Parts: sequence; structure tokens; C-alpha cells
Amino acid sequence: MDMPFDAMGETSDEALLVLFANGDGAAARVLTQRLTPRVMAHAYRLLGHHAEAEDVTQEAMLRLWKQAANWRQGEARVSTWLYRVVANLCIDRRRRARGVALESIPEPEDDTASAAEVLQDRARAAALQSALDALPDRQRQAVVLRHLDGLANPEIAEIMEITVEAVESLTSRGKRALAAALGARQEELGYADD
Repeated sequence: MDMPFDAMGETSDEALLVLFANGDGAAARVLTQRLTPRVMAHAYRLLGHHAEAEDVTQEAMLRLWKQAANWRQGEARVSTWLYRVVANLCIDRRRRARGVALESIPEPEDDTASAAEVLQDRARAAALQSALDALPDRQRQAVVLRHLDGLANPEIAEIMEITVEAVESLTSRGKRALAAALGARQEELGYADD
């Protein structure tokens, strides 16, 4: 028997995946609504391109549904597994797309702010994305997971299949590289002290 849709809001990701594997379509809808925005945001941060991030999101979610019947509860969290899949898909896409000009990557739009704020936000986002793109893949992944997605180092270590110390090292080196890349542009990006 299917669980009522409105009763699934507090159900864990793992339990929803098992319910889906047992034929509960409502569980899949709840899990999709819950996970897709996070997956999309993570893919966008790693790729810097909306359409590519959508493709990765779709592929990652398809892989999750295919994995549902074989899911072993207690081995890994669904979100951890999904972050790992997204990161691997993004790394594969970035390796295949080497040589794509940064100028060809569209910037996100924000219609709610003034024109000056929009331009400044875009310049800041583009500068951050450009600096992130210059990082080695593993450093970029660690920095994005820690500082943009807000995950804790132990969870990042699990996602990346490395030690917590390695995560700390990657994020530290990545932050230094970002600071060096963006430091000279503080005034241009509107961060200069008055």
C-alpha cells in the first residue's frame, strides 16, 4: 500500500528510496522534489553552465532510480551517494569539454535587483566561477562542497572517498588559490574598503 503523499515530508531519503523500489510512485515524487534542487545547485557550481548542470542532474537522478532496487540501507546516505555521482559526472564532462572558453558560459540572471546590483552580482559570480574553474578538479569539488554547499568535512570525505585530513588540505589550498585569484580584483568587484 502506498504511503499518503503528505505523510512523506518527514520520511528519510533512504526510506523514500526503498518505498520507490517497492513500487510507491509518490515516494519518488517526494524524493525528486527534495533532492533535485540540491543536485542541480551542486552540478551548476561544479560546471558553471546551467544546461550542462541540468543534464548532469537528470543523469544523476536516473542513476538513483536505477540503483533503488539494490539500495542497501545503512551503507551510505542517499544524498552522499548522489553528491558523489554528481561530482563524478561533472568531472567527466569537464574533462571532455577542456578548451571551452569561459566567455561562452552564460551568467545567471537576477531580475529582482537594480541594474547596477545585477551587474555587480554577475561580475562577482563570474569572477568566482572563473577562479573555481582554475582550481584542480579535486580542490574545486572540496571547496564547493564545503563553502558553497555547506557540508561538513566528514561528509565531504565520504563523498570524495578520502580522509578528513585530505579534505582539510584540499579546502585550505583551494581557499588560498581563490584568495590569490580574487584578491587583486577586490576594488573591481566592489569589495574595496571605504
